[in-house]
Amino acid sequence: MDVTLFTNLLGAFGLGAASGLNPWIPLLGLGVAQRTGIVELSSNFDWLGATATLAVLGGLFVLDLIGDKVAAIDSVLHVVGLVVAPVSGAIVFSAQENLLSGTHPVLAGGVGLVLGGTVQAARGTLRPAVTATTGGLGNPVVSAIEDVVSTVLTVLAVLVPVLAFLVLVGLVVWAVVLFRRWRLRRRSAGSPRTPAPGPPAWP
Repeated sequence: MDVTLFTNLLGAFGLGAASGLNPWIPLLGLGVAQRTGIVELSSNFDWLGATATLAVLGGLFVLDLIGDKVAAIDSVLHVVGLVVAPVSGAIVFSAQENLLSGTHPVLAGGVGLVLGGTVQAARGTLRPAVTATTGGLGNPVVSAIEDVVSTVLTVLAVLVPVLAFLVLVGLVVWAVVLFRRWRLRRRSAGSPRTPAPGPPAWP
């Protein structure tokens, strides 16, 4: 496999996952990278670096950044994200020139679609649990963490694709460990306790 294709593929995984956390950040980041000449996109995706596109993406990013920190509005944005995140994942996964030249566009887009949608679904499952356990106070914190992680993955995917993939693997392992610990705690809390032995019965 060509080295450039391999590194672009690893970066695409980082961008696809970032789309599930915040669909506008990887689109905006890839558009800026294309506009500044850092990456080369397929001619079908040159519009990502256009001034009008960057302005729209920037506006949507700001609206999402603020709205996702507000109770009730964040729930609406998560419903919208069920559609937007997979589409964003499909675009960023298949936009790079070298990746498309070695991979069928439909296959590349499909992988990004599934990746962005899976991360968004996991994010949507976590948010109600955070709302229930913190009374909604933890939502802005979790949202801010998601934005930071999405930004880090996007920057690394563009500049150091291998590192972006390693960070993604580490995040997946960490999430699995946390989920298993949470399930164990739920089982422990729900299992009936054995009553303490009482005094011996006298005849």
